[in-house]
Amino acid sequence: MKNIGNMLKQAQQMQSKMQEMQEKLSELEIDGQAGGGMVQVTLNGRGEMKAVKLDKSIVDPEEIDVLEDLLVAAYGDAKAKVEAKISEETQEMMGGLKLPPGMKLPF
Repeated sequence: MKNIGNMLKQAQQMQSKMQEMQEKLSELEIDGQAGGGMVQVTLNGRGEMKAVKLDKSIVDPEEIDVLEDLLVAAYGDAKAKVEAKISEETQEMMGGLKLPPGMKLPF
């Protein structure tokens, strides 16, 4: 019975750590950019877009498709950085224990 008690205690500790990590990630802000920094997107650790910054030189009504592509690229850059940070935080929290392929935490 001690093993079950220890397992429950460890599960509670893990749940507490996960909650702390999710709170920390929601406060995290990561920038992604495209077009040599002419387009910047800021995401929080949950992948929610918080800000977009555009260099005035990129805003041309005749080339709106270029701006759209740069926005998508900047978002993709920021999202990749957020996912890397989540992976790093998760590995640290798990004490180096590797998760099975395809399993992502905390989402």
